Amino acid sequence: MAFKTIDALNAQGKRVLLRADLNLPVRDGRITDMTRIERLAPTIRELAEKGARVIVCSHFDRPKGSRVPEMSLKPMAVALSETLGKPVAFADDCVGPEAEAAVAAMKDGDVLLLENTRFHKGEEKNDPALAAGLAKLADAFVNDAFSAAHRAHASTEGVARLLPAYAGRLMQAELEALDAALGNPQRPVAAIVGGAKVSTKLDLLGNLSSKVDVLIIGGAMANTFLAAQGADVGKSLQEAEMHDTARDILARASARGCEIILPVDLVAATEFKANAPHSVVPATAVPAGQMALDVGPASVAAVIAKLASCRTLVWNGPFGAFEIEPFDAATVAVAQEVARLTEAGTLASIGGGGDTVSALRHAGVAERMTYVSAAGGAFLEWLEGKELPGVAALNA
Repeated sequence: MAFKTIDALNAQGKRVLLRADLNLPVRDGRITDMTRIERLAPTIRELAEKGARVIVCSHFDRPKGSRVPEMSLKPMAVALSETLGKPVAFADDCVGPEAEAAVAAMKDGDVLLLENTRFHKGEEKNDPALAAGLAKLADAFVNDAFSAAHRAHASTEGVARLLPAYAGRLMQAELEALDAALGNPQRPVAAIVGGAKVSTKLDLLGNLSSKVDVLIIGGAMANTFLAAQGADVGKSLQEAEMHDTARDILARASARGCEIILPVDLVAATEFKANAPHSVVPATAVPAGQMALDVGPASVAAVIAKLASCRTLVWNGPFGAFEIEPFDAATVAVAQEVARLTEAGTLASIGGGGDTVSALRHAGVAERMTYVSAAGGAFLEWLEGKELPGVAALNA
């Protein structure tokens, strides 16, 4: 991956438009998770300390091209100011006279946050006029929003083609982690793929089976693979219409020399609730009326034994219903071992995707892995082998 970082940007006195992702979770007017701001802060600090005038833009929620007051980024300016420990000005629009006046009032080292880019219909349409309006504000563009890089929007792709474009530190970290995961990894490479449905991860499974040496399948999607091979999975969640597809994935993986690891035992219960009565059963014979809610201890042991010989791991999706005890046991046990191997220096571990991040945090290992991506959809699309417009524009 060839891209310029802010190391190549002479920031002193420059107006730098920084695309951030400030689409933070908000409840009752309060930000409930500051992770994205905390990860963004180093790039802003570095640019400001180098004398740049840092103009931050972002989307927030889905206002669909209309000005929705409760979707304003103004509260984010306060949170950003608190995190940076310095004032952050706010402009009531992201283009036009108000934005231009706010930028004109800036001094070297200042930080300004523009209003929600999605208040303009042209944002999601990658409208050239909106991109030009954004470009008019700045001398250079820095993209630090990998999580929005899978969208060809005016503030991610359009403006990047109108200004000298660079990757911010967060974008750089994401791209370097992904390159270490699948681009130029240390082998053997393993991938853990969990989640509920095979149908939502067809592209992911297809791409990974051509890139990794070991593909470990967990979660409810494992039930579909097991059933496709003739196993009785009781009333477990599975996709009967995907059996042919599952068998095809297995056959193609085998032909490519990719080893598939499926559960050999499961933790089954009659109902989906915390601490429901449960038992460990063979993966081929879930009793009638019961459902698999986690993989069993023998399956965990097999995964841990395999990871001991691997040098790189990509993780997307939990092994079971990790949100409720005791069906978090397999995910937590494997996560703890992955963290141990990572800290021992024998495994590079890269995780990502919504449920994955939550599961790794639940297991208490998110900070102990090599890299955990908070990018969600962009992380998944990259694992699927798709080109990300916001990244491709940095190579232009």
